[in-house]
Amino acid sequence: MTRRELFNGYEDVLLPEDIQKILHVGRNTVYRYLAEGKIRSIRIGGKYRIPKLYLEEFMYPDSIQHRREGE
Repeated sequence: MTRRELFNGYEDVLLPEDIQKILHVGRNTVYRYLAEGKIRSIRIGGKYRIPKLYLEEFMYPDSIQHRREGE
């Protein structure tokens, strides 16, 4: 499965529930990752919003870093 296929059917900005489904982890794990900053996020009205790019950074840290260095 490619990265593009992994995110098919999801909006550009993800909810914690989406992260659970994509990573196949529980609610507490997702919220711990968000609170610890392991997965970057934006808080809007006290709720977490996660741009797809932030989840990609978490899942593929080496490839994202290389992309930044090449820009």
